[in-house]
Amino acid sequence: MRGDRIRRMALLALLLGSAAWVAAHRGQFDMELLESWVRGTGPLGPLVFMLVAAAATVLLVPASLFTLAGGVLFGPVLGTLYTLFGACAGAALAFLIARYIASDWIVRKSHGRFGRLIEGVEEEGWRFVAFVRLVPIFPFFLLNYALGLTRIGFSPYIIATFVCTVPGVVALTYLGYVGREALGGGEALIQKSLIALGLLALTAFLPRFAKRLHDKGLRTED
Repeated sequence: MRGDRIRRMALLALLLGSAAWVAAHRGQFDMELLESWVRGTGPLGPLVFMLVAAAATVLLVPASLFTLAGGVLFGPVLGTLYTLFGACAGAALAFLIARYIASDWIVRKSHGRFGRLIEGVEEEGWRFVAFVRLVPIFPFFLLNYALGLTRIGFSPYIIATFVCTVPGVVALTYLGYVGREALGGGEALIQKSLIALGLLALTAFLPRFAKRLHDKGLRTED
């Protein structure tokens, strides 16, 4: 028991130290640096990108930066896939850290802010996970830790996270791709820009639609 506790404390200290380092050096992160670094790894570029995206999710770095970078580096299709798998791998790690390593510390630091979230998951399970993923009540990276405090199983958590993360990742990845095309003078830029705007509009509409479905479901149950 004592050995397990020491290992947990060591992992927590490593996580906090890494997060502090990222916060202190956040200003040094930029798209060009990330692009040159990933491209410099050659065939391992996609794997490196996914690992960095996963680590960034665990360390509470906003995912939008890496989602846009996915479109810039790999285009709309592969960029979406790599970003999605990286973000979901990070979401899985954060969930497991919250559940098995740092639950007490997270509860103390949250000061009861996750109470409604925990109640919702207890009552509705994966449906509530899907709801909060689509409706931006909490940032993506905070939700990963908060949901680790609930009793939801890992499989329904990660499936709901994967499915409901797709719309936002598709929209932002395509936006990153269009930005790259605009800078490089790519063809059919107007059409691509219109598609990007359409995807962003759809992503903006989804939270309202999800909230209506959720509220309607609650009224039906009553």
